[in-house]
Amino acid sequence: MKLKLLKNSSLFFLMAAVLTFTACKKSTAPKADPAESAENNAFAEAQYNDVTTMVDQAALNNAVLLGAAGSGSVQNVLGPLGANCATLTVDTSANPRTITIDFGSVNCACLDGRNRRGKILATYSGRYRDAGTVITISFDKYYVNDHAIAGTKKITNQGPNQAGNLVYKVEVTGTVTKPDNGGTYSWNSTRFREWKEGASTVLNILDDVYAITGDASGVNADGSSYTITVTKELIRKMNCRWFESGALELVPSGLPKITLDYGSTGCDALATVTILGVAIPVMLD
Repeated sequence: MKLKLLKNSSLFFLMAAVLTFTACKKSTAPKADPAESAENNAFAEAQYNDVTTMVDQAALNNAVLLGAAGSGSVQNVLGPLGANCATLTVDTSANPRTITIDFGSVNCACLDGRNRRGKILATYSGRYRDAGTVITISFDKYYVNDHAIAGTKKITNQGPNQAGNLVYKVEVTGTVTKPDNGGTYSWNSTRFREWKEGASTVLNILDDVYAITGDASGVNADGSSYTITVTKELIRKMNCRWFESGALELVPSGLPKITLDYGSTGCDALATVTILGVAIPVMLD
């Protein structure tokens, strides 16, 4: 997911004004480009979310399947991400149990339009739905569209909340290296994911609905940093590629905060960015 920030001329000039306004303030720390920070955060979040979806499916279904068409209970089973070059190995005899999703050593064109290569590696300590189960995800030369994804992701099942919904604590310590010597940036996150709907239909992920809260932070390739805080829980329906509602605040180092609001219009690419009190509509890629 990528914010089309600079394609909106009003937003471009507003950001330019923010950068000019803060340029005369003395600071030893580099100021973060708001557009770059937002795009780095969105890309990293999308990739680490995707690997969770794949590992979830492998743990629950012993397969990595993608509902290519339809919604609700209608799914087309097209193999691992709809790609013949991806293979899945699940070893339940090991302790902890292990999962390997291998896309091979050359780019594999997947059904979601992304090219992947390398391996996603996961271990899990117990039954997926049992409180206390810990899933740890790592990577072996794993690339998405020639971006190297590295680091670890730890998912802890904290059991049901007062509403009876399972809650997972999700911790990421990751790095992304851009292609063509674009540099490496870091992305760290601690989020809580509440499984609000779809838990009773294990074999169908398209009716799953999650509510996400928590925070994240990143350091761009130039050393500038930013923080992310979810201010209104993010609602993600697995039959939609975007968050359907919720809001977050991005605070680039040395610059005013930016609010990203996904609105409440359902499954669409529309969102609103607010800087210095000025709200501007944007499209999510």
